[in-house]
Amino acid sequence: MEEEFSFQGFLEEAYNDYEQTQRDLKEIDILIKQSAAEVERLVQRNAQAQNYVRQFEKNFETVPREDIKEAYENLNNTQQRLFTMRGQLEKLQSDQRNLEKLAEFQRRLLELTEGVGSLPTAQKRRSESDQSTVIRVIQTEESARQSLVRRMHDGPASSLSNFILQAEICQRFFDIDPDRARTELNALKSAASTTFSDVKDFIFDLRPMMLDDLGVIPTLRRYVESFQEKSGLPVPITVTGVERRLESHIEVTIFRSVQELLNNALMHAQASRLQVSVDLASDRVSVVVEDNGRGFNADEIMARNSQTIGLATLRERIEMLGGELTVQSSMGQGTRAEFTIPVESEFDI
Repeated sequence: MEEEFSFQGFLEEAYNDYEQTQRDLKEIDILIKQSAAEVERLVQRNAQAQNYVRQFEKNFETVPREDIKEAYENLNNTQQRLFTMRGQLEKLQSDQRNLEKLAEFQRRLLELTEGVGSLPTAQKRRSESDQSTVIRVIQTEESARQSLVRRMHDGPASSLSNFILQAEICQRFFDIDPDRARTELNALKSAASTTFSDVKDFIFDLRPMMLDDLGVIPTLRRYVESFQEKSGLPVPITVTGVERRLESHIEVTIFRSVQELLNNALMHAQASRLQVSVDLASDRVSVVVEDNGRGFNADEIMARNSQTIGLATLRERIEMLGGELTVQSSMGQGTRAEFTIPVESEFDI
């Protein structure tokens, strides 16, 4: 009886996986068609933008500077978007091929068996719950990627477009107006310095190298310092216990959690002061992020399990490590978020 039950469970899982693969294939087919149409549209738009730039390059001296800038920015934006969409289309097509291979394998496996029945209700509920979790994880990752693309487009990509324009202007003025060329070069140097500083901050926010080299506590201190400079808000940080290195995935979770809680407070709380406290005990790490902002209904927000990014997702990440997240907040009374993650008493790097 035990062997039969185990085999039936295997069949049910295989059947469920096959159905999910078929759904994924339908969804990815729709995304491929949409992406292919967008790529075709951008190809045509890119050709038009290039023709337009070539037209006024022949009469550079008579074309207003703003028109030149707008044309180059439009061309750069189109090319950036086209590059991104082509990469997305190639990734989708690769995923589709892999899914088709998986579906064929699953189909052949099921054909070798007989008597595959419908899934029990409890099994369906577990499957739906697992699928919901996977969907939230995927949506979180995609939202993070979209945010990254927007920051790249509005920051470094836009600055590089302006660098190209300023370099072109300097080149034109070298022979006819050296003083103007010198002025443009100084402006280009200043813009490059500012962009370089922005890119360093961008890289730190994305993945600070000192997190791997020095650990989470020095990285948090540096991040909080940078956060204060950008936001203008006082954010004292207090560390108690024995400072030491932790397992990499725990350090990443602690850093990302503090990063998200501070950013949420900055965007939504309208606070004038924040506070970060970290306690490193022998068997756990406890972190508290507090603000004196407008607060919110904590129970209602935490119950929104459908949201892709926020406290509900943060709680899931922490609970996956055996930890716990609690949020205390009410309207007009500020917010106190505390999370605790168990750790080993000693850890060798």
